[in-house]
Amino acid sequence: MDTIALQESWGWLLPLCAAAYLLGSISSAILVCRLFGYPAPRTQGSSNPGATNVLRIGGKPAAALTLLGDVLKGTVPVLVAYGLGLSATAAALVGFCAFLGHLFPVFFQFRGGKGVATAFGLLFPLHWPSGLVAGAVWLLVFGVTRISSVASLLAFIAAPISLWFWLPTAFWPMAALTLIMVIRHRANLAKLLSGEELGFRGKR
Repeated sequence: MDTIALQESWGWLLPLCAAAYLLGSISSAILVCRLFGYPAPRTQGSSNPGATNVLRIGGKPAAALTLLGDVLKGTVPVLVAYGLGLSATAAALVGFCAFLGHLFPVFFQFRGGKGVATAFGLLFPLHWPSGLVAGAVWLLVFGVTRISSVASLLAFIAAPISLWFWLPTAFWPMAALTLIMVIRHRANLAKLLSGEELGFRGKR
């Protein structure tokens, strides 16, 4: 990582990371389901409080609102970090904290989602070409498999590889994010191997 840049931005980095974590801890899925009167997403479908599960529970309007909220949780902290003149390394760390907040929200007993939308939200402002690469991988894989978890994992395996070539100072925070995302999807991977993973080929 860029140690000098981190030292120069240290005064902003810690409070921004804390604020990003708290922002990430706001669960869009739970709040949207309460707003629309739907069952709690942690008790339905895949039990994941994310946009994909809200789509299964309540349909497109609720899912779109959830997706927007989750994306902004990643986008806003990175834009603020860049706006304050922080380095790409520092901005990536701030975005990573928002991602952790989504996964382990202090406001919801540290039981959060899997962070895919928030990860996309932070990746695009961090380095938009890598965001396009990850987005293209997601669209391609989902178009073939119709399985969101597979598309998401492959997209965020591609993301740090892209950063390694284009923005190497942001590689390690994104690599850590990808590793945690894979771990969070371990139940999906087990279902995939057993042929039980939920997809969107037909109505369920």
